[in-house]
Amino acid sequence: MTTPAHILVIDDDTRLRKLLNKYLTDNGFNVSEASNPIDAEHLLDLFIFDLIIMDIMMPQKNGLDYTKELREAKIQTPILMLTAIGDSSSRITGLENGADDYLPKPFEPRELVLRINNILRRITSLKHSDEIYFGPYQYNLTTGTLLQNNTQIALTTSEQELLKALASKAGETISREDLGTLLNTDNLRSIDVQITRLRKKLETDIKKPLCIQTVRGQGYLLALR
Repeated sequence: MTTPAHILVIDDDTRLRKLLNKYLTDNGFNVSEASNPIDAEHLLDLFIFDLIIMDIMMPQKNGLDYTKELREAKIQTPILMLTAIGDSSSRITGLENGADDYLPKPFEPRELVLRINNILRRITSLKHSDEIYFGPYQYNLTTGTLLQNNTQIALTTSEQELLKALASKAGETISREDLGTLLNTDNLRSIDVQITRLRKKLETDIKKPLCIQTVRGQGYLLALR
């Protein structure tokens, strides 16, 4: 059985949040709610979401700025923006800041579900592709070839196995235990050591890794670009 997609709705309009929660739940999704970006931060620390629905006009911090912050933090969760503003400049700004789609209010709920499903299908298709793109790199899951600007980067056998394990679930957090299972080792400390070695080849600054990210209390994630 396929696990339902988990959607985070961020909107200061309580009535709309509750309506979206009910409608999306009735259509087979798991839904969490946040009334503002600050509350959303706590939920993003606790859960891995498949998609974020975000209003633009919110107090404290608007959706455009928060979308930009998420993308700068290398959080690649798809974002569908909602707003009562229908002008093209807001739509363009939202897309420039990293939103995946844009739907002006008022909207037909069925269209919202169609847009959600289209985004999720597109992301799933990318995940199932042999070619994985992250940072400035291109990695082929089948051949194990890692390229940067069409130049192949040499990897040791252990680095190759680790990168393949991460790339096989690119964009998802993998626990150290699961990585140990994939790499046939129960020495979790060795996983951390291998991660550090691989980062030295991939990251500009290993103290602030952008490609192989540490998800606090959960594991590691290969961030898709």
